Amino acid sequence: MSKEQEQAALGLHTLGSDTPYTFEYDPSILEVFDNRHPDTDYYVKFNCPEFTSLCPITSQPDFATIYISYVPDMKLVESKSLKLYLFSYRNHGDFHENCIVTIMKDLIEKMDPKYIEVTGKFLPRGGISIDPYANYGKKGTKWERIAEQRLAQHDLILEKVDNR
Repeated sequence: MSKEQEQAALGLHTLGSDTPYTFEYDPSILEVFDNRHPDTDYYVKFNCPEFTSLCPITSQPDFATIYISYVPDMKLVESKSLKLYLFSYRNHGDFHENCIVTIMKDLIEKMDPKYIEVTGKFLPRGGISIDPYANYGKKGTKWERIAEQRLAQHDLILEKVDNR
């Protein structure tokens, strides 16, 4: 089976092909594939240091590192599609907090993970940086309780900010 046939069989369309960049927010870009180890709890973490969006009021650019950590259930997100999805925010005007929550909800809709958290570390503008955080644990599982605990304990220990 060729590489292209294998990717098609997995339902992946952007991996290894010409890259179609979308310049407006588009969650349909996200692609998922089957988890080969759904019986094992493990974290997948993405560090995305080149996230950009636009202020919805001034249209000035906002820059952030986005951290996405999740415990997959039956599906995982394909990394190139995630990159293209995050790139689709480039000309999208939205508040920092809404970007983070929307990213999380879009990933939940596509993957239905056991647990997910999304953190944004936005560079300051006007002397203020914003670090929104959102998480979710699958209802009725231990991950729902873990999500509640992690949210309640989020940022109890202040970080040393020396890079922005």
